[in-house]
Amino acid sequence: MTQKITGAQALIRALELENVDTIFGLPGGCILPAYDPLLDSPIRHILVRHEQGAGHMAEGYAHVTGRPGVAMVTSGPAATNMVTPLCDAYMDSIPMICITGQVPTTAIGTDAFQECDTVGITRSVTKHNELIMSADDVPLMVRQAFHIATTGRPGPVLLDLPKDVLQNSMTWHWPSDEEVLDSLPGYKPVSKGHPRMIKEAARMILDAKQPILYAGGGILKARAADALRELAELIDTPVVTTLMARGAFPDDHPLCLGMPGMHGNATAITAMQKSDLLITLGARFDDRITGKVATFAPDAKIIHVDIDPAEQGKVRRPDVPIVGDCRLVIEEIIKAIKDLLNGGEKQQDISAWKSRVSGWREQFPLYYPTNEPGEALKPQYCLEQLRDGAPEGTILCSGVGQHQMWSSQYWKFNEPYTWVNSGGLGTMGFSVPAAIGAKVGRPDRTVWAVDGDGCFQMTAQELVTASVERIPIKVAILNNSYLGMVRQWQEMFYEERYSEVYLSPELPDFVKWAESMGCIGIRVESPEEVQPAIEKANSIDDRPVVVDFRVDAGEKVFPMVPAGVSNDEVLVHPSQEQYRAQLG
Repeated sequence: MTQKITGAQALIRALELENVDTIFGLPGGCILPAYDPLLDSPIRHILVRHEQGAGHMAEGYAHVTGRPGVAMVTSGPAATNMVTPLCDAYMDSIPMICITGQVPTTAIGTDAFQECDTVGITRSVTKHNELIMSADDVPLMVRQAFHIATTGRPGPVLLDLPKDVLQNSMTWHWPSDEEVLDSLPGYKPVSKGHPRMIKEAARMILDAKQPILYAGGGILKARAADALRELAELIDTPVVTTLMARGAFPDDHPLCLGMPGMHGNATAITAMQKSDLLITLGARFDDRITGKVATFAPDAKIIHVDIDPAEQGKVRRPDVPIVGDCRLVIEEIIKAIKDLLNGGEKQQDISAWKSRVSGWREQFPLYYPTNEPGEALKPQYCLEQLRDGAPEGTILCSGVGQHQMWSSQYWKFNEPYTWVNSGGLGTMGFSVPAAIGAKVGRPDRTVWAVDGDGCFQMTAQELVTASVERIPIKVAILNNSYLGMVRQWQEMFYEERYSEVYLSPELPDFVKWAESMGCIGIRVESPEEVQPAIEKANSIDDRPVVVDFRVDAGEKVFPMVPAGVSNDEVLVHPSQEQYRAQLG
């Protein structure tokens, strides 16, 4: 017996069948029909205070669960407010489903109230988007959206639903897997690597004398952390993990060199520069990693494994390109290496290379001057204390800027999916809503959001959402009264001409602001107050906590590779400059 339901009911039923347990959203006129059947659905809806917050919450949820985050908002300005999180998810390959309302089909093109060309506006920041013109198409379009968002290179998919499509009746039908695949004839992502390329990569790895495993965020998207570790230990080769791959390889592993790039460890940066083989796994040769491309790893051959064929040769031409799923390809490379070793071939002795790398690590550890009596609180010290006091399995989210780089440098990521940040787009305001989404996705974990005072003020209203919804995240504001990273650049490259980077040290009062939003607020101004404040924050589990760390505005992030120059010109902390020549 066929069942007649509305397009809105079909939408919510389809989301239920896709195992959606949470929607982050904010209703409005055109999407209102979809909010009515939510009252009868087991899906939890979290009412945000700004549509951008819904998008970042969906991202945070997806980061820690691996399942698509879902955001639902109305038309016009609500849809345009979603552009930033969509672009953020697109650049960082985050699976996300965005549902937007649209004016009725009869009004499209008339400049109706709150009409905008959502599909046109979001085409460049989504993996796929669709304007659904018939209620009968809703189930198939939802199934397509989840399939596209989660297969191949993950990414955001947007479904734009006119109001009358949500109100019209349709005959319920749930498409089969075959129907979904048949409806997408041009979408066939490759998952298995080419056998000849796999064998060639294995032989190249055994022949290398100075190899480096260069692990990117694709390792996490492919659930390939265990395979990466097995490969690293099999060939006994050092590993660097990009900003998006932190946690993909344990920081406490002896082969881990940490993060390379503009603000990476000097050892990781230099090891890549001096290598003769970069085994590139799920990384895209981002400009923050390569520095000046012409001088990047000049003597290295390149094996490049990536699910997205468009990444092959985009920045650096690989010697062995392999298109495929990182986990499957790594497993095949491991098998090929073992076959070669069992056949009598031997791996080059890389002990001298590893010794050289270890020497750099000992000579150039991360460094900051310790607090002297009467000096301003060091932000790095606060992060070290947060790290040491965090319960096991804590998830760390960050905004963008100095605090983001210090977080990646000083935290120890020994488990995948415990680091949530905005890498490619660098979105200020990401941290608080992303932390809320992460806590919803993993309610069993402690979630800390590390933010700067500039970032925090962009989306702090979502703490009201956290309070009302009883989502007890913890926020650490490294408050230096500046847009810190911009200030660092102006000091170093603009002759200390500080233009529009100073933020008031007293306005807002973050403790009062936190309390007004239903949170616990704590201010910390000296090293002696740091540990007690963290212990208090960790002990509170019934509401959000905001800790305002008043830190030294003069601290800069080192190491640093200035934009546009060679990684060979990495700047270390001034106290280490006397040893700088030894990196060669």
